[in-house]
Amino acid sequence: MKKIGILTGGGDCPGLNAVIRAITKTAIGIYGIEIIGFIDGFKGLVENHYRELNFKSVSGIGHTGGTILGTSNRDNPFNYLVSAMGEEPVFADKSAQAVKNINDSGCDGLIVIGGDGTLNIAQRFHEMGVKIIGVPKTIDNDLMATDVTFGFNTAVNTASDALDKLHTTAESHHRVMILEVMGRYAGWIALHAGISGGADVILIPEIPYSLDKIIDKIRFRYRNDKKFSIIVVAEGAAPQGGKMEIQKLVPTSHDPIRLGGIGRKVGQDIEEKTGIETRVTVLGHLQRGGQPIPYDRILSSRYGSAAVDAFVNKEFGTMVSLQGPSIKTVPLTAAIKDIKKVPTDSEIIKTGRAIGISFGD
Repeated sequence: MKKIGILTGGGDCPGLNAVIRAITKTAIGIYGIEIIGFIDGFKGLVENHYRELNFKSVSGIGHTGGTILGTSNRDNPFNYLVSAMGEEPVFADKSAQAVKNINDSGCDGLIVIGGDGTLNIAQRFHEMGVKIIGVPKTIDNDLMATDVTFGFNTAVNTASDALDKLHTTAESHHRVMILEVMGRYAGWIALHAGISGGADVILIPEIPYSLDKIIDKIRFRYRNDKKFSIIVVAEGAAPQGGKMEIQKLVPTSHDPIRLGGIGRKVGQDIEEKTGIETRVTVLGHLQRGGQPIPYDRILSSRYGSAAVDAFVNKEFGTMVSLQGPSIKTVPLTAAIKDIKKVPTDSEIIKTGRAIGISFGD
């Protein structure tokens, strides 16, 4: 093997640069393999836009946020946007062009760093004969077949810090403070940040909520001289018998439904029912940005190095995975077969209930 291509796809995430650094240093330093990075995810693969990576180009990036290669969550080569000028966007299958570009660049294959959408595309390229290794990245922690995805713990840290700050203003003004965090179909960030940050109510997609139950919790606290309440809500949370709050549709995106507004809805409902002043903070893309915490720097480095080992060992069509204390490989199909949701009977949910947190049910 002489050369491996890498790319970062989907939303950005703390730890991406640490993975790029580890892949590059392991490939060159241990195996004498060249590394090139395709720019802006699969867009660079289709448009044949890449750069050489070496020790100098990855020096000092392990602690930085973002990705030096750029990324995109709307450039699926199998359904590639070729025109957005008319009334309807025009898409075309550019996968054959992408494979040709891989071959023309001299790459033996690809290491693809991303979440479920990116790794689904990677699996399709594997089925076309491209040698693929996947690396699990998403702040949502919703990928199957791995204990933890890198970026998740940094996002939890960001959300927990926000809750610490909201506590002081909530208590000072005797308000209900709501923090809306990311989590479309899985509530891992809301759950972990809520427990860490001392939330009184946590609303996640896996447990449809009852407004009455939330209000019961708030009134219970008031009766016990707790004149404020903290609520964490995942963007994909929904009331019992209701639907997720959709902000808008983006037809040119691979995932056209853009969520947003559930925090505002819950806040308005609480204020109308109780008369208690309620404020909403939407954390949004702050969760994706900034430096990775040490845990994610280390995990990202382990994933990157293990991905090169897996490539050299010809374990193609797999993803590197954290399982207990070890990094192992699992089939990509196992990682993308479903979304890893929070089990409603899990130990961490039981812990939350035991310490008095309401899940709105």
